[in-house]
Amino acid sequence: MIGWAITFLIVALIAAVLGFGGVAAVSVEMAKLVFWVFLILFAISLIYALITGRRPPAP
Repeated sequence: MIGWAITFLIVALIAAVLGFGGVAAVSVEMAKLVFWVFLILFAISLIYALITGRRPPAP
C-alpha cells in the first residue's frame, strides 16, 4: 500500500513539472489518502498483534 502512495506522489511530481496542475493536485490528494489508510491499517494490525500476543511466523 505504501508503494501506491509513492507511485501517486511520483505521478504528481512529474505532472507538476510538465504543467498539468489538475492532475498533480489529484495525484497528491490520492497519495495523502492512501498514505493515511496505510498508517491506520498498520496501527490496527499492530494493536491487534499486541493484544493477542501473536507474533508473525519466522522466515
